[in-house]
Amino acid sequence: MKPLLVMDGDSFAHRAFHGLPRSLRRDDGAPANALIGFMSMLLRLWQSEQPRATVVAWDTFGGHTYRNTLLPTYQSGREFDPEIVDQLALLPALVASTGIVCVGHGGYEADDFLAAAVAAERVRSGTTLVATSDRDAFQLAAPDVTILQPVRGVSEIARIGPQEVRERYGVEPRQVPDFIALRGDPSDRIPGARGIGEKTAAKLLQAFPDLEAILADGRFEDEASQLRTFLRIATLDPTAPLPAIPDAEPNWAAGADAAVTLGIGRLAQRLRKA
Repeated sequence: MKPLLVMDGDSFAHRAFHGLPRSLRRDDGAPANALIGFMSMLLRLWQSEQPRATVVAWDTFGGHTYRNTLLPTYQSGREFDPEIVDQLALLPALVASTGIVCVGHGGYEADDFLAAAVAAERVRSGTTLVATSDRDAFQLAAPDVTILQPVRGVSEIARIGPQEVRERYGVEPRQVPDFIALRGDPSDRIPGARGIGEKTAAKLLQAFPDLEAILADGRFEDEASQLRTFLRIATLDPTAPLPAIPDAEPNWAAGADAAVTLGIGRLAQRLRKA
């Protein structure tokens, strides 16, 4: 049975924006590098993986989730170039023009929809390919789930399964949220436990099954409540609302028409050749 491909739209959009030259423009002079790069990566993944269907998950731009309520500094201080903001506003509709399912909902992050897609595909005894550069998603790695992580810009894809997670972090995939809670995550402004780095966090989780067991052993008594909060923030929510995903191939010709409307002729040409 062919796998389901689920893609973190924001992750790949930012990667495309920073990986391709700003000189790529639409007919009206507006930026096009993220649009071209994202759609090219999406096409390449579809051609190489031949999934039964594709889902692209999006953050709700500027929207807060329960994570911000739990930790007001969560992801604070992030600033976005106006040119990526412009293109992020257009990308979901461009992707959806091909018939690919796009998902996003207030109160959830794109990562939560990755977890929801994995859970739904597991119910139907299928396998899932999760395309993202966010290592938080390593918690999803399993015999039926492979993480597709872009490396070297967008030219290569690393395939991450449970063994690769163990080799990188020294923990099991299910322990990744506990690992993040202990070690912290500077990119998300999660502080972690005082004085605990990557190696110590891994050693603790090799000795204990999870954060709760570590706390039950009497460690980090003064930080227990905070660490439980960090754990909840780091854990992806598989209950994010996801529509049914029927088998479907993208309509690249329709995507080409949408690219023409946006004034991106070179992208339209590539999609028509798919």
